Amino acid sequence: MLNFASDYTEGCHPKVLEALTRSNMEQLTGYGTDTYTESAKNRIRDFIGCPDADIFFLTGGTQTNQTVIDTTLRMYEGVVSAQSGHVNCHEAGAIEYTGHKVMALPAHDGRIDAEELDRFVKSFYDDSDHDHMVFPGMVYISHPTEYGTLYSKSELTAISGVCRKWKLPLFLDGARLGYGLMSKSTDVTIKDIAELTDVFYIGGTKVGALCGEAVVYPKGDAPKQMVTMIKQHGALVAKGRLNGVQFDALFTDGLYTEIAKNAIDRAEELKKVFADRGYSFFINSPTNQQFIVMPKKTLEALEEKGVIYTNWEPYDEENMVVRFCTSWATTREQIEALAEIMDARNS
Repeated sequence: MLNFASDYTEGCHPKVLEALTRSNMEQLTGYGTDTYTESAKNRIRDFIGCPDADIFFLTGGTQTNQTVIDTTLRMYEGVVSAQSGHVNCHEAGAIEYTGHKVMALPAHDGRIDAEELDRFVKSFYDDSDHDHMVFPGMVYISHPTEYGTLYSKSELTAISGVCRKWKLPLFLDGARLGYGLMSKSTDVTIKDIAELTDVFYIGGTKVGALCGEAVVYPKGDAPKQMVTMIKQHGALVAKGRLNGVQFDALFTDGLYTEIAKNAIDRAEELKKVFADRGYSFFINSPTNQQFIVMPKKTLEALEEKGVIYTNWEPYDEENMVVRFCTSWATTREQIEALAEIMDARNS
C-alpha cells in the first residue's frame, strides 16, 4: 500500500516518540505547567524571534481555530475567510457553533486579495444599516492554503495593512506551516509572519507530532484568561506534557524545519512522476499538497494496486482532481514505487 491521502497518516517522528518515551515515567504537573512545556515555549520564542510572545498548546486544528476565533471576536462579530478556507468548508460548522458567522471572500488559488478585503470592509461600514448586520471582526488566512498555495511577502504585507487600517486582528492558520516555510518558492519567513499577524499557530499534527498545535500571540497580547477560555472550549489537556514534550523535541536542533523540508523534496519528486507521464496539475502548488487531473479509469487502476489518494473535486465527466500529499515521513522509495506502478500500468 502507498498512502498519499494526507500528511498525518503516520504517528510521529522517531525523535518525538523517543522524547515521549524517555519522559514517560516522570511525574509532572498538569495543564501545561510542566518544565517541558515551558522549554518548548522558549524554544518557539527563539525560533520566531519574539521573546515576549504568549504561547498556548492545543491538541487539534479545528479546536484551535474555534478557540482562537471565539476568544477574539465579540458576540456580534464574524470572521472573514476565503471561500475555500478550512473554517468555511471543513470544520463542520465549528465556528458557527460558537455563534460567529464565517464571512467568505472569493478565493484566488486559495488566497484572499487585500483590495477585495478592503472593499468588503468599507462596503460594510458604508451601509447605513450595518448596525443590523454581522460585523467583520477578524481575518482568517491559512499558509499554506487548502490548495497548497502560499502568500507572498507582499501579499501578506498588504493584507496585514488592510487589517490594521480597519483594526481587524489577522489570524494565520499554520496547520502545515512547516511545509510553507520550507517551500523553495516562498519569500515569507517565520519572523515575517510574527511581525505581520496578530496570532498564528504552528502545526504539529501534520508536521511530525502525534497531535498538537502551538498558538502564538507574537506581541504578547493574548486575550485575558486565555487558559480559562481554552478550558471552556474543552481544549485544555490535563496531561499538558503531551504537547510540551512533543514541541520541545520538534524545536530542538532544527528538527521541525528539517523534517518539513523532506516533504517538500519528496513533493518535487512526486510532481516529476506525474509531469513526466503527461498529467496536468489543477493548480501550481509549491508545497506538499499536489492536485492532479487524472482519468477516473486510471484512478481505479491505481486503487487496485494499493495507491491511496484523496478525491478532491470532479474535473469533468471523465476526470477527477485528486490530491496526493507528501509529509515529513514520505520516503524516496515510496515515490519510486509509485512511478513503477504508473509505468507498469502504461506498459
